[in-house]
Amino acid sequence: MSRADREQDLIAYYTGEIQARVGRDLPEPRVARRTAYLDQLRAEGRDAVLELGCGPGRDGQAIAAAGFTYTGVDLSPASVEACRELGLHAEATSVLDLPFGDATFDAGWTMSTLLHVADEDLDQALREIVRVLRPGAPLAVGLWGDVNGSEHVWDDGKGYGPGRFFSIRSDEGMQEVLGRHGELEQWTTWNDGGAMHYQWAVLRVSAS
Repeated sequence: MSRADREQDLIAYYTGEIQARVGRDLPEPRVARRTAYLDQLRAEGRDAVLELGCGPGRDGQAIAAAGFTYTGVDLSPASVEACRELGLHAEATSVLDLPFGDATFDAGWTMSTLLHVADEDLDQALREIVRVLRPGAPLAVGLWGDVNGSEHVWDDGKGYGPGRFFSIRSDEGMQEVLGRHGELEQWTTWNDGGAMHYQWAVLRVSAS
């Protein structure tokens, strides 16, 4: 399946799921780490935050409410519209082709999004994110992973549309990829009772 086909399936899925996602609470470990991350940004005097994969704006609302200048991007126009209805600045685009100039943002935030990027495109996605962040900016990354990693997999769509593409990566593999784009300052994982665990990282992106 081509990148274009994968992205069209993702758009169709998240368009169908948007209303269910709006009312879904975020996991407490993610909320706690978001709070700590925003405290870090405040302590560093940072302002402009870019979220990659903004969904319906659940994290975006919290980031904006904390006083930061927020911009979100998402493949799904329905997600972008949901964010705009909340008064958030959001644009429909791919993480592989961001419509921003170099060094535009002070920090980046991306949760459960880069797992939809194929392994062969992951370094390109991270290079594009790093490009639009200022040198030395912190980038928070959250992903579903497992001990050994998996080949590309698709779920069944759960009634919301076509199945979604996932690339589930091992902890070691994900740390290796992130390390090519900066210094890994934080890494932790937690379980929620499912087959996979959640990977959390804060990457200090390369200064040049």
